[in-house]
Amino acid sequence: MIARRLLRLAGVLCLLIGLLWVLQGLGILDWPAQSFMIAQRQWSVRGALLMIAGIALLIVSRKMGRSDTA
Repeated sequence: MIARRLLRLAGVLCLLIGLLWVLQGLGILDWPAQSFMIAQRQWSVRGALLMIAGIALLIVSRKMGRSDTA
């Protein structure tokens, strides 16, 4: 139960941080104003990969929940 919640939390954090990196890397979000990540394409790619990892963690946590009840 605790592992499932931790995986879910990690997945959500990965999604949010990944989204931030994608938006910064594409130059859409200029926050903070001075950042080495702004308008740097490699950070948008890294952010997308982190978002995929977050989705995978959420899927795993969801399957863990189903196996506990079955």
